[in-house]
Amino acid sequence: MSLYLDAIGVAMPGLDGWPATGAVLRGETPWIAAPLPPHAPDLLPPNERRRATAAVRLAFKVAEQAMTTSGLSPSAIASVFASSDADTDVIHRICTALVRDGRAVSPTDFHNSVHNAAPGYWSIATRSTLPSVSLSAWDGVFAAGLVEAAGLVIVEQLPVLLVCYDTTAPEPLLATRGLATASGVALLLSPTRSAASIARLVIAATDEAETRIDDEQLDALRLDGTATRALPLLQKLASGEPGRVVITATGSRRIAIDLELC
Repeated sequence: MSLYLDAIGVAMPGLDGWPATGAVLRGETPWIAAPLPPHAPDLLPPNERRRATAAVRLAFKVAEQAMTTSGLSPSAIASVFASSDADTDVIHRICTALVRDGRAVSPTDFHNSVHNAAPGYWSIATRSTLPSVSLSAWDGVFAAGLVEAAGLVIVEQLPVLLVCYDTTAPEPLLATRGLATASGVALLLSPTRSAASIARLVIAATDEAETRIDDEQLDALRLDGTATRALPLLQKLASGEPGRVVITATGSRRIAIDLELC
């Protein structure tokens, strides 16, 4: 599958926005594991903004970053939202309420409990009626989302915004699903090259070993989240050099991404 990358959004500890992230991944700036600041989505109306959870806000943070540099209207873009666990804070609060007397579940939590809450908010904010896919694939969710988005780009010949995001779970869920890092990444993908294109990506299945990062701290970060699995690809893009990156998908499957800088 061959397609073009036109814009990037990043939100991970110590990596906020593509320009700052690129500087760290090139070794120009030291990586400091600073927590992400709270985000108030610019695109959401006030009522929806008040109901938006931390997971929704994280998804919007990276999506808005990518759209800011794209020059396109969000309503003209299809989307793929990829999250391993969606909103574990909401899951925890609902499960806690159900074992208490009265079983009083918050209407807002119930509203936000579906896996596609973030793309639902996105469609409200952007008024987009184009295709939108929500998926989950455990630790391979970034690779699965990228393959799904690439297929949508090629089949529908539409620009597609891929948004991969996950927050950390509260206890006792954290002990079972040990995602230590809240992380998000957004890629705006297109079927044709434009003045905004950053790179051409060619995606295929492979049996090669996954790509690691030489910096031990950043490689540990790569394994601490789900969107963080995109870090080898982001580092290759930041370096400004063509090459190949291999990322683990689901089970023993892996995908190879060959990139040519535009």
